[in-house]
Amino acid sequence: MYAGQMLFAQLMEFLPRHDFDACVEKYQGNFSVKDFSCRDQFGVMLYAQLTGLGGLRGIQETLRVNGQYLYHMGFRCQTVSRNTLAEANKQRSWRIYADLALILMERARTLYEKEPFALDLDAKVFALDSTTIDLCLTRFPWTPSQQSKAAVKMHTLLDLRGNIPDFLVISDGKTHDVHFLEQIVYLAGAYYIFDRGYLDFELWYRIHQARALFVTRAKKNLRFTVVESRPVDKTTGLRCDQTVHLTLPDARASYPERLRRVKYRDPETGKPLVFLTNDFDLPALMIAELYKQRWQIELFFKWIKQHLRIKKFYGYSENAVRTQLWIAVATYCLLAIARKELGGDRDLHEIQEILRVSLFQKIPIFHVFSRQEQKPAMDETPNQLPLFNLNLGH
Repeated sequence: MYAGQMLFAQLMEFLPRHDFDACVEKYQGNFSVKDFSCRDQFGVMLYAQLTGLGGLRGIQETLRVNGQYLYHMGFRCQTVSRNTLAEANKQRSWRIYADLALILMERARTLYEKEPFALDLDAKVFALDSTTIDLCLTRFPWTPSQQSKAAVKMHTLLDLRGNIPDFLVISDGKTHDVHFLEQIVYLAGAYYIFDRGYLDFELWYRIHQARALFVTRAKKNLRFTVVESRPVDKTTGLRCDQTVHLTLPDARASYPERLRRVKYRDPETGKPLVFLTNDFDLPALMIAELYKQRWQIELFFKWIKQHLRIKKFYGYSENAVRTQLWIAVATYCLLAIARKELGGDRDLHEIQEILRVSLFQKIPIFHVFSRQEQKPAMDETPNQLPLFNLNLGH
């Protein structure tokens, strides 16, 4: 029989304690706090994210019923009041959890940097996009969108090797997607894939000057002059592979270099697609296949909306909303880190579903992340005392 920690406590061990404490200290998160520390706040919100509980009362009551386990789950508080949690989410700076999420993103990217990619390509590949989270304007009046509705946007640069966020910004609903491009530091030789919503020739040229590469969709009203046409195999779905110059004066001034225009008909839908890129070396069909990989960021947004708590909120203030969103991102990265470090072969959806119903159980965590049977280590036997009791964190 396994006599170790509860699953929730084992998962919390993957949280880098030193880095977390530094984030709390930076924003004085525990100033004048007696019983409900930032670590307790994060733990409760992590528990809520994993279980998908519907509200503050549900969090309070489920933890009250299991109050005898709070210490074994890693909480220092003896009880969790919904008012205490609501006040913490409202008052303690969301930047604590934003900084923590960024640290976890960096750690996860390092772990997944050698993850195989769908295409035979050695370069780094990133997808850019945003997702809108609609809110009720009467309850969230601080964030009106362009349509006089309440909304927040999650702008994401996703590393497609492992589908780990490389850069993430949460803005109000009025912020246009293209402004997100201005905040990115582009890596030479890396590919950046984005859709037609990011039409900005000056920013494209900035990517080009950084010696990075981009692939995007062309709009129908694009004006250009064909400089060169290359032969294509139309049986593959390709229709043309051209070198073009922009012709409108403003566009030409913003992007004075040549562009590559690849037209492709999707064999599954029959829909014609036109791509623009500054890469003249990859085969034309590879350009089309590369753009298809942008779908991974849509799956990322779909996953966090379906499996984490980001569409309904436990508080109405801006600080509470941002806190919840950043902790959701941290939850995703924490699961990805644990999966990689444990050598797990389950997908994140399956892992999250198992954790949802088993956080209070005392079973080795590798059973959750891996389908393979593993023998318990010697120090997991109930009669074996540890030689050292060090909490080194990760």
